[in-house]
Amino acid sequence: MLIETDLTGLPVLVVGPPRLTAATVRRYERAGAVVSVAASPCDMTTEASEGARLGVLVGPAVTWAGARTALAGRCPVVTEPVPDAPRGRVVLVGAGPGGLELMTLAGIRALAEADVVLTDRLAEVGDIAALAPGAEVVDVGKRPGHHAVPQDEIERLMVDRALAGLTVVRLKGGDPYVFGRGGEEVAAAVGAGVPVTVVPGVSSAVGVPGSAGIPVTHRGVSHLFTVVSGHVPLEPHRAEALAGLGGTVVLLMGMHNLLPLTTALVRGGLSRDTPAAVVERGFTPDQRSIVGTLGTLPDLAARAGAASPSVIVVGEVVRQSAVWARRVGAEAVGRALDVVA
Repeated sequence: MLIETDLTGLPVLVVGPPRLTAATVRRYERAGAVVSVAASPCDMTTEASEGARLGVLVGPAVTWAGARTALAGRCPVVTEPVPDAPRGRVVLVGAGPGGLELMTLAGIRALAEADVVLTDRLAEVGDIAALAPGAEVVDVGKRPGHHAVPQDEIERLMVDRALAGLTVVRLKGGDPYVFGRGGEEVAAAVGAGVPVTVVPGVSSAVGVPGSAGIPVTHRGVSHLFTVVSGHVPLEPHRAEALAGLGGTVVLLMGMHNLLPLTTALVRGGLSRDTPAAVVERGFTPDQRSIVGTLGTLPDLAARAGAASPSVIVVGEVVRQSAVWARRVGAEAVGRALDVVA
């Protein structure tokens, strides 16, 4: 249960055994209440209840002699049942391509209810401790060439915490199902008998090009787009298939393979003059676009010192970035950052 009301500064007395009241305490603290706890009948003194403006009786505390008496006439009293057995859950949340503003309301709500947050490096939504107050935050992010926490260990942590009765949010950059291994983590939860839900996120494959004025589809220009992992070079038959398919090609995680990727697409059948762009650090103050062609982009990116995180876009839609650059107010938001062939 998420407490929707702002209880900032409200003194709340939670009554019940510690093993049963922990989740209740976290919920009220997240709503801003100042929470104190009476963990046993002998703690339910007049002094303990004196400053309370709300009393919460959890589980067996409803039968504690004197609990209601001590609170009677002082403040409203609510009761909370306790589940027969702990039942945790997993929520996979897509944090979007950067910044809290691009996260869904459902994602923010999930963080507010979390007991544990397992967060990725690319899930840059700001102060997670503030978004999930009281939750255990575990950084399990992967960096190029360095996986501090292996995937099987991430899944073990996720499942173990959920089986202990906790709400676990697996916070992932972009969308969980777009190169986010979300399917594997859902399978791990399902295999362990843990309830699991997925909150979609804005994928960088669409959002980041769009932030640079590059639509992945455009009427009369491109009616399809293909998202490809650039983590490894393109095999010749895949490059040929992409070239034959046409439309827009979006390459994620491909900056370290930029030259092999563009070379493969040219060998696969695309012209060296095909428009291509790198959009670097999307949705940050340092965002910039490097616009060229398949033949010129690797050199342009190298001279500009472009690095990850970046999204590579190939296709005629890249020309729309020139339209974007002419919009009202473009100069005021950093048009000079763009590098154009």
